[in-house]
Amino acid sequence: MTWKESIAPLLSRIPVVRRPTKHVPFRQKMLWTLLVLVVYFYLTNVTLYGLGGNAQDIFGQFRSILAGEQGSILQLGIGPIVTASIVLQLLAGADLLGLDTSNPADQVIYQGLQKFLVILMVILTGFPMVFAGGFLPADPFVSTQLGVSLNAVRWIIFAQIFAGGIFILYMDEVVSKWGIGSGVGLFIVASVSQHLVGGIFTLGSDTQPSGLIPTWIGMALGNIQVSPFFSGGFQELIFGQGQILALITTLLIFGLVVYCESVRVEIPLSHSKVRGAKGRFPVKLIYASVLPMILVRAVQANIQFLGRILDSQMSNMPSWLGVYSSNEPVGGFFYYLNPIMTPGDWMWWLGQTAAEPWQILLRVSADLFIMVIGGAIFAIFWVETTNMGPAATAQQIQRSGMQIPGFRRNPAVLEKVMQRYIPLVTVVGGALVGFLAVGANMLGTIGAVGGTGLLLTVSIVYKLYEEIAEEQLMEMHPMMRQMFG
Repeated sequence: MTWKESIAPLLSRIPVVRRPTKHVPFRQKMLWTLLVLVVYFYLTNVTLYGLGGNAQDIFGQFRSILAGEQGSILQLGIGPIVTASIVLQLLAGADLLGLDTSNPADQVIYQGLQKFLVILMVILTGFPMVFAGGFLPADPFVSTQLGVSLNAVRWIIFAQIFAGGIFILYMDEVVSKWGIGSGVGLFIVASVSQHLVGGIFTLGSDTQPSGLIPTWIGMALGNIQVSPFFSGGFQELIFGQGQILALITTLLIFGLVVYCESVRVEIPLSHSKVRGAKGRFPVKLIYASVLPMILVRAVQANIQFLGRILDSQMSNMPSWLGVYSSNEPVGGFFYYLNPIMTPGDWMWWLGQTAAEPWQILLRVSADLFIMVIGGAIFAIFWVETTNMGPAATAQQIQRSGMQIPGFRRNPAVLEKVMQRYIPLVTVVGGALVGFLAVGANMLGTIGAVGGTGLLLTVSIVYKLYEEIAEEQLMEMHPMMRQMFG
């Protein structure tokens, strides 16, 4: 009995969202997508019962990317889903699983393994948050009110976090099967957009700074004091509360991502049976999309998560491993692997970092190396595991009845043509996205969403726009759906 035959009964017991047995109309897909989005926003506002004060956001700077909300039932966000994807992609990329994702039976096992790993990651991530380090402390008042111990309250908090992790897992599956796009992408867009809108329009308070527009209005009316232009006022306008650099970076990222998404190599196609039916297969510059970048950032987030846990549990952590101040790494291994997220992390002349210039240079170099090389590697894994590689693409074109004019209608011939473009574009596109993400983080963005979060959001929205246009086209011309599958 093979390992696949042994594990299949266990995986079959994990509940799944049923796939539609027939074509789902566009309006119904939009309805499911909007419904899941409403539920997501509702759950981010459901606070954890029993949570005490002084709770710490262990993900901190990665919060907008992981699409959760600190102190809510969606405390973990999409972190467990992404981490499970990383583990499976590494195993599949090294061919340790022996699964052929083009085979329906193996595909079921692969998806079942992913779901099992997600549940496992929910436990492995949520448990230390509650029971180690005091990141999510239990409220003594709730303990007294219920007449139970603080440890029992901690289990109540963990149960809520576990439920939130399961909710987001199945909401992602509902969107993937019944909606438009993917749930992971939808949740990232929702989280980043919320922070972005807040960064523009928030009125502010004693504990929260004002958004961009209220700040500018306050400066114009004289309600917000600004230093003289040549005595720090210029720095305040560009890097500080004026957020001019953040505004320029935000607009620049929007333009660059839209431009990169439109750069493509179009391979001409013609239908073998329908005379005059022609089309093009686009090989985009960002062929693997920007979703592999989530995997790279998730690796960095898990490294920092491990560092925070070790710091809370080890009274004398070796200085070469990590030196922490106010729960943030300021030296050692974990400091150099901590990504640059704001201009203050590397612009030492702003006075927001005590690091030496050579330490900052080393940290920036490490971040750039991880994002560029990691982006290229995970893009390759993503293309292979999602059936976007040359062989899988050639089979899809063959099944649709299309062929390249001037070439024999043979999958091997199609694969050779695709081999010229797809591998190179995958590597270049993945590395380019990593470079853009680091550059955007270094310059800062409105709402502190981070360059990576903004990059992901613009690209996902652009892809959603293309998918919506395609769905509408298929609705208007049902014959095209039958022709291209």
